[in-house]
Amino acid sequence: MISKQKVAELIYERIEELDNGLFVVTLTISSMNKINIELDKHVGNVSVSDCMSVSRNVEHNLDREEQDFELHVSSAGLDQGLRVFAQYKKNIGRDVKVKLNEGGKFEGTMIDATPEQITLQTTRKEKIEGRKKKETIVEDLVFTMDQIKETKIVISFK
Repeated sequence: MISKQKVAELIYERIEELDNGLFVVTLTISSMNKINIELDKHVGNVSVSDCMSVSRNVEHNLDREEQDFELHVSSAGLDQGLRVFAQYKKNIGRDVKVKLNEGGKFEGTMIDATPEQITLQTTRKEKIEGRKKKETIVEDLVFTMDQIKETKIVISFK
């Protein structure tokens, strides 16, 4: 089986050379030597040339004669949940949906993120006693990372 450490070294070697804010979201290698790499950027989006550059560095430095492999390099999709802290940090200020391990679901704007927790600002309309119209209630909710099952970006076409 191909060494995960060797592949990671090749990825980070190219990321350092590019010096454009790329980071690894996931790196998996199956028992059949299928290598999957997902990338993201601290600012902006991952380009096709970013993926090609990382792919070429990995492919050209592994010997297919020694061990055959299949290589897939892609950007982290919007349909996937956030998986590493750098993704949380990048998406501060965006609307997200948070599912908790114990079943709760919340939607709001992520206003802060640390490696330990995130803060979500939610708004809701609520009837206040003695008032005719519903009032907007803004609430900041803090969730620790171990409470969170999944965090996804809300895609809006407004």
